[in-house]
Amino acid sequence: MSDLSIQGNLLPESGGPDTSPREPHEEAREFARECRKTKAYKVSRDKRKKVEMLFAHLKRILGLTRLRLRGPNGAKDEFLLAAIAQNLRKLAKLRPQCANSEATA
Repeated sequence: MSDLSIQGNLLPESGGPDTSPREPHEEAREFARECRKTKAYKVSRDKRKKVEMLFAHLKRILGLTRLRLRGPNGAKDEFLLAAIAQNLRKLAKLRPQCANSEATA
């Protein structure tokens, strides 16, 4: 019998629309839902996705799962070297397109 009285407290209060929300942070969630509908959020989401894809590539393809050099300067140098390698790979993909157009001309 006492279990039923405890479960009864979990149900929302029956009242009008002016009653408090069921969850304490429901207003913040609603604000986040509204922000997701804006164009600025979609642009920001796309930019974040590009950055995350670059980090995923660094970790998975270039093997930067953990830093081997110690200290802040070592970590900075290792990360900079990995970023340079990533940029060189991008440039290498663009280079054959330029070389092919020069060879045919």
